[in-house]
Amino acid sequence: MSVIETRKLTRRFGPKEAVAGLDLTVESGSIFALLGPNGAGKTTTLKTLMNILDPTSGEARVLGVDSPRLGPREFAQIGYVSENQEIPHWMKVGEFLDYCKPFYPTWDGAFASRLLKQFALDPSQKLKSLSRGTKMKAALVSSLAYRPKLLVLDEPFSGLDPLIREEFIQGILELTDQEQWTVLISSHDVDEVEKLADWVGVLNEGRLFLSEPLDRLQGRFKKMAVRLPESMALPDPLPPSWLGTVREGAALQFVESAFEEEATEKGLRKLLPGCQSVSATPLSLREIFVILARDFRLPGKGGKS
Repeated sequence: MSVIETRKLTRRFGPKEAVAGLDLTVESGSIFALLGPNGAGKTTTLKTLMNILDPTSGEARVLGVDSPRLGPREFAQIGYVSENQEIPHWMKVGEFLDYCKPFYPTWDGAFASRLLKQFALDPSQKLKSLSRGTKMKAALVSSLAYRPKLLVLDEPFSGLDPLIREEFIQGILELTDQEQWTVLISSHDVDEVEKLADWVGVLNEGRLFLSEPLDRLQGRFKKMAVRLPESMALPDPLPPSWLGTVREGAALQFVESAFEEEATEKGLRKLLPGCQSVSATPLSLREIFVILARDFRLPGKGGKS
């Protein structure tokens, strides 16, 4: 079942297309990470999904409802935490939660108390006296206490120290596992996202470059190291699945973006007859993202993979 589904979703600001014909699906129960370089359209996509911005064209459905028609009934099932979120700093943590409670018919007071303990939040503390990370945790509690079906996080780790980040991540993982929520997260902190996500989408210039399970993505991206005779020329053009190719004498390195356990080595030995050795090394999500971001800068890049 799809919790979020877009079809040719487009959002323009004047002549600029911040989101361009986006087809995106987020399945129920997944933790979906939306990644991309600066200006890729991540925040604009989230704001359009949340009915903060109207789409210029195309459609977006969230919890089965067109995004421009999202109202109180739907928002009572959606938790939204953004790095730019404003909270009433003059309130205490407990007062803030009491203020939020009447807006949500499904508010669970016992669950809210449990979340306060889990995130080590003191209800008597003034919000203005808290660190940025602790304020983010308070905002998260206010967005989880009513047990939403969908949790949307826009750059939640920005400016947080390592301990707060770890507590934030572990809290989300534990709660998602217990409650079977769907999480959509946009972040530049790829290392943190890798700990959370089971599905990854990558945007570039407002277009979806890829969308697939994390384990499949890491299975098909491998760093290849090949030893070959120095006199051997490389094919021209290079295979389109090779990214970041570097040749230094007999050493050839590149990232294979369509790796298959036996077929890749067999294909390499056929393409480069006489090569002396072939090895494949797994890549982290950060390494995959960096090689893609570099590739995006080349002319003609950015379409769907």
